[in-house]
Amino acid sequence: MTEKNDTKRSDAIVKGPSRAAARAMLRASGMDDENFEGPIIAVFNTWTNMGPCNMDLDKLAVPVRAGIRAAGGTPVDFNSIAVSDGITMGSEGMRASLMSREVIADSIELAVKGHSLDGVIILVGCDKTIPAAGMALARMNVPGLVLYGGSIMPGNHKGKDLSVQDVFEAVGACAAGIIDDEELKDIEKAACPGAGACGGQFTANSMAMAMTFLGLSPMGINDIPAVDEEKNKAAYRAGQIVVECVKENRLPRDMVTHTSLMNAAIALSATAASTNAILHLLAIASEAEVKDFNIDAFDSISRNTPVIGDLKPGGKYMAFNLYEAGGSALIGQRLVEDGRIEDSPTVTGRSLFEEIIDAKEAEGQDVVRHFDNPVKSRGGYGILYGDLAPEGCVVKLAGHGALFFEGTARVFESEEECFEVVQNNGINKGDVIIIRNEGPAGGPGMREMLGVTAALVGQDLADHVALITDGRFSGASYGFVIGHVAPEAAHGGPIAFVQNGDKVTIDVEAQTINVEADLKARSKGWTPPKAKYPSGAYAKFAKLVGSASKGAITSFPFSN
Repeated sequence: MTEKNDTKRSDAIVKGPSRAAARAMLRASGMDDENFEGPIIAVFNTWTNMGPCNMDLDKLAVPVRAGIRAAGGTPVDFNSIAVSDGITMGSEGMRASLMSREVIADSIELAVKGHSLDGVIILVGCDKTIPAAGMALARMNVPGLVLYGGSIMPGNHKGKDLSVQDVFEAVGACAAGIIDDEELKDIEKAACPGAGACGGQFTANSMAMAMTFLGLSPMGINDIPAVDEEKNKAAYRAGQIVVECVKENRLPRDMVTHTSLMNAAIALSATAASTNAILHLLAIASEAEVKDFNIDAFDSISRNTPVIGDLKPGGKYMAFNLYEAGGSALIGQRLVEDGRIEDSPTVTGRSLFEEIIDAKEAEGQDVVRHFDNPVKSRGGYGILYGDLAPEGCVVKLAGHGALFFEGTARVFESEEECFEVVQNNGINKGDVIIIRNEGPAGGPGMREMLGVTAALVGQDLADHVALITDGRFSGASYGFVIGHVAPEAAHGGPIAFVQNGDKVTIDVEAQTINVEADLKARSKGWTPPKAKYPSGAYAKFAKLVGSASKGAITSFPFSN
């Protein structure tokens, strides 16, 4: 760990005669001389009541503040935007989701650095708020931690546990005539019973687990469901820990290293987590300036890490089941027992292995298996290269066992164009669906294709088609789906030149994705498409964003 420092960052605004005016302003907000002596801690909240994921974070901030005060610190509140993937999915608004990650990270940096604060605790819920928190901490290297608001409890319909994934799939089943409109409505009403982020090992819970294995969240704290009475106690303790981090000078870059990034990637592969985690871990690595962690790590990890967490979307159980079984610590315990991860520092001051020792396995649980009896022999990811993706792309292996697919291309210029055909039952077995112009710059925003993938599942086509896009997929997506194709279509990547009827071959074991066509010849004379948005935040993001193969970040330096 970094050595202690007797000076405080906040001395820049509270110490000495020259800061009298600043202190006068702070006194107006309720501070006094005692507050000026101790650490001033940002409580950065991504609260919004636009959806369940973040809607209780304002309440969670209350015990956080109390914990900070009890440890001798002074909490100050800041807020940011949050964009719900589940609500915006399949709409124009979904373009804002990945962009929001950058805005939130920037907002945290500006709030903390702008006011010379001593530390920060970041309250997060929905998908992009969590990696944004990790990115900001890695970038600033100011003492801090991430507190996840927790997963939603499952809904229930006809004795079956539900998540929002089931609603998206029901849309496809309704279009196919498998269920009627009334049944769809009943599922819609039952799926989301209250506060918390989407309930499977989707992106939010995947990244909450990643924060734990990176050492940026205390072990077990993120596992607690949003409505569980233990959450407030954990939040109080988190408030105390962030003050300890300041006093002991525990810095994020002490935690975010090649070792911890590998640990996080291994834990995620072992739970068949969201492919978005690849994008986000690459972004966090870039912000922490860890140069020896790249996209290829995920393929080698997946080949050597069986899936031991039987979690949705490909498995049986939800996040609250994992919590009851023993949580992230139990996953960690299995990984340690099998020699798959290395010890590393955490925000608590204890090492990762010391935190994992406390794992308590529920008697008779079957959510987390042992490595000698895995759910699947191979982890949840694959990285492919070929004439369709010279810079790589990501295949999601959760929920299916196929490692090879060959078929003919069905090309769509947008998600909406494809979804309309799917809803009209226009996709056939053997089709390789190509959705392009949905990349980080070309979208812009790299939208998720859950509406399409879930509809295909609902029509019982998930095992009979492949889907390739320069966009990305929800953590709830499964089937033979391949995203993050780089270079993207907007940058003249080969995916821009695929045509209907081209033969496409995908071989996961060989790490290849190829097209029987002279894509290079078709590219002659190509010019970049006109920007979809000439001004505003979308235009700014499209201009600045880098390749998905490097995390699709807007921080400098980067290269497309």
